[in-house]
Amino acid sequence: MTCGEFLVKQLEAWGTDTVFGIPGVHTVELYRGLPASRIRHITPRHEQGAGFMADGYARVSGKPGVCFIITGPGMTNILTAMGQAYADSIPMLVISSVNERERLGLGKGYLHELPNQRAMVAGVSAFSHTLMSVEELPSVLARAYAVFDSERPRPVHIELPLDIITADASHMQLVNKPQVLRPAPNRTLIREALGLLRSAEGPLLLLGGGCVGAQAEARSLAAALDTPTALTINAKGLLPAGHPLLLGSNQSLEPVRAMALEADVVLAIGTELGETDYDVVFDGNFKLPGRLIRIDIDSQQLQRNFIPHLAIQGDARLAMRMLLAELNPGEASASSPGAQRCAAVQRQLAEGFSGWGHYRQLFECILTALPEARFVGDSTQTVYSGNHLVELDGERRWFNSSTGYGTLGYGLPAAIGAKLAEPSRPVISLMGDGGLQFTLPELASAVEAGVGIIVLLWNNSGYGEIKRYMQRRDITPIGVDIYTPDLLAIARGFGCVAERARDHAHLAQLLASAPHDRPLLIEVCEAAPFHP
Repeated sequence: MTCGEFLVKQLEAWGTDTVFGIPGVHTVELYRGLPASRIRHITPRHEQGAGFMADGYARVSGKPGVCFIITGPGMTNILTAMGQAYADSIPMLVISSVNERERLGLGKGYLHELPNQRAMVAGVSAFSHTLMSVEELPSVLARAYAVFDSERPRPVHIELPLDIITADASHMQLVNKPQVLRPAPNRTLIREALGLLRSAEGPLLLLGGGCVGAQAEARSLAAALDTPTALTINAKGLLPAGHPLLLGSNQSLEPVRAMALEADVVLAIGTELGETDYDVVFDGNFKLPGRLIRIDIDSQQLQRNFIPHLAIQGDARLAMRMLLAELNPGEASASSPGAQRCAAVQRQLAEGFSGWGHYRQLFECILTALPEARFVGDSTQTVYSGNHLVELDGERRWFNSSTGYGTLGYGLPAAIGAKLAEPSRPVISLMGDGGLQFTLPELASAVEAGVGIIVLLWNNSGYGEIKRYMQRRDITPIGVDIYTPDLLAIARGFGCVAERARDHAHLAQLLASAPHDRPLLIEVCEAAPFHP
C-alpha cells in the first residue's frame, strides 16, 4: 500500500465522502486508492472551481471540503478560492503534490517547479506543511482537523513530494479521528457580560458567521435579552424572516447605524465587525460608542476593527449556552420593549427600500415557487440587493462572495458544491454575466456530475456595478462594457437547459420545472427585466 492509498483510506475513515480535483501526472498516485473507496470524485474544469466547490460543500455540510491538486499551476490556480475561504473562515483541506524531496527548491526547471510552493500557499491557509515522511501523515492530518474542529476554521494545505506519495505505507495503521473540543469561555467573564447586559437601557446584539451551527441558541438568546439583532451576511437565517427582533443585514444603512450609536451595550458574537458586513458604503460611519462585549473563538480577532470593553475568547455556541443558563428564558414578542425599538427601525428600513420593488418581487417569486431554496451568490446586483432584502428561516441558506475577499466567479462552482452536500434542497446560483464568464466551463462539471442547480443570470452586458462606480467618481468608463456572448446558447451547448424569463409567471414556471440532473440557466436582463 502506497502513501497515496493510505491517505485515501484515512480520509474515508474520518468521514470524507467527496473529493474535488483534476488528475495530472503529478497526482495520479493520489487517485490509485479512490476506486476502492466510497469517496466520490468530482472533476471541475479549473482548480479554482475545485476550491469554490469545496467551499460551497463545506458551508452546507459543516465538514471540510477536500481537494486533490497538482503541483505548480494547480496550486496557483486554487489560491483565489483558498483566499475566499480564508476570509470567510471556511474549512478546506487542500492535498497537493510537489516535486521529489531531493529536487525541492533547486530551480532547475523541473515540471511544475516553484521556488517554494509551501511558502506561497501559507498566506491563504491556517498552515501549509510539506510531508517529509510517510509516518508524519496521521499527525499532520490530525493538526488539520484540530483547526477545523476546535479553532477558527480555515484552509489547510498539505503537500506530498512525489517520492512520498508512492512510498510504502504497508506498515501504517489507520488512526481514529482525534476528538477535540472548542474552547469554552471563562465563566467569570460571561457573568460580567451578563451584568452589563442586565443594566443596559438600549442593548444591541450583533451575530456573525461564527454563530452558524448555533441557530437554536441564537434565537433563544435574542428573546431572553429582548434585544434588536443584526446579522452578518453569513449569519442570515439565524433569526427567521418576520422575527420581531430582526434588523436584517443592514448595518451599512442609516437607521441601523443610528441604533448602534444609541446602544449603551453591544454584544457581538462570532463576527469580525468588518467593512463588508458593516460598512459596504465605505464611509467609515458605523460606530459603536457604547460598551462593547466581544465573544470570538479567535483571540486576535477580538481586538481587530473595534477594541472591546470586555473580550471573551470562546466558541460562540458554548458562550450562548452559558449566557442562557444565567438568563430567564423568554419568547420573542412584538409587544416587548426590544421589539418595539426594532419595529421603529424596521419601518425606516422599509421606507428606504421603497425603490427596490423589482428585486423584492424577484425574490418573492422565487421563494413562492421554491420556499426551501438555498442561495449561493457571486458579486452581482441580485446578491447586493438580496443581502439587504432577503431573510430566510434557517442558517446556511444564503452565502456569497461579496463578503471578505470579494472574488468573482464563485457563485456557480460553490452552488455545485452546496448541491452535492445536500442534494434534496433546491440551490439557486445568483450570477452576473461578467462573473459567470470567470467559471462558465463549470457548467460542464455540473452536467457530468448530474447536479441540478438553478443559475439565475442577471445580465447587464458587462461589469455594470463597476461602471456605475466609475461614473459616480467622474471616471470615464473603460474596460467595463465587455463583449457578452450568447450565454443561453453556450449553456445549451454544455448540456444545460437555458431560457430567458419573460415575466414573473414564466419565471415561476421555469423554476417549477427545473431538471434534477443538470443545471437550469434562467436569464433576466437588467435593461428590460421580464420583457421578451
